[in-house]
Amino acid sequence: MKYAGVGLVMLAAVCWGISGGIAGILMEKGWDPIVISLYRGAVGFLCFFIWFLIQVKQNWISNRRFYLWSILAGAGVAGNFTFYFLSIQAASIPIASTLMYTAPVFVLLFSFVLGKERSTWFKWGCIAGVLAGIILLTGAYNLETISISFLGIAAGLAAGLSYVLFIFGFKNASSIGKPQTTLTIAFFSFCIILFLLSNKGEAASVLTSADISWFLLLGILGAGISFIFYLLGIQKTAPTTASMVAMIEPVTASLFGLLILGDHLNLIQYLGMAIILTTITLLSVKQSG
Repeated sequence: MKYAGVGLVMLAAVCWGISGGIAGILMEKGWDPIVISLYRGAVGFLCFFIWFLIQVKQNWISNRRFYLWSILAGAGVAGNFTFYFLSIQAASIPIASTLMYTAPVFVLLFSFVLGKERSTWFKWGCIAGVLAGIILLTGAYNLETISISFLGIAAGLAAGLSYVLFIFGFKNASSIGKPQTTLTIAFFSFCIILFLLSNKGEAASVLTSADISWFLLLGILGAGISFIFYLLGIQKTAPTTASMVAMIEPVTASLFGLLILGDHLNLIQYLGMAIILTTITLLSVKQSG
């Protein structure tokens, strides 16, 4: 049982990685990224709502701050899912998943601004390392033959920023209420936000389409089961350890994109990806010390 927590977080990260691949398949079939995100979150909401109902009296809470943080967490998840899928559509799965994992750098920058972290050469070196990796991964060093669209880069980084909002919102909400209640409220607000933004006709057509099984699988793996695994695992694992183990997600997503969807990266892009993941891992190890 010593490594049970790490194992659960690892399973969650693998599910998230595979969900990026499933979304890639759906986008190749012509489905809109916002509609894909909506169904991923909606199926996840149903899973969390069932979990919430099992002990509804114990899970219910009356606290305005709890609902505020949970709604912010839901907005973060909505942004994370949507920007991630937009980045996949505009660039590729390996690039989108790696850019999303610049989130720890954003956390560090916000911590500097808020005075919660002390500025050191090591931390600024890590930020520089991640930026260098992004430049290599996206081909931004060659302005004449840049192969990745600005939208793909911007959406990938926005997914990372949204990930920070989700973690920040969830951390504050879960300190007041139970995880299943937090996730239920967060994903309910998620569904409202994306329903308002989505193409209603296309969203409705999913229910009678031949791809409904892909949408259900995406929601179950990419939201329902994965977030339950993650929450149960992080209770037995230090947050820093969990963040490092979650690095399996971009690796899984990249392998899915390369092996199943036929994405291609050159040697310089592989180097950029390695620099980003290595730097963030070193930062996480140092922060835990």
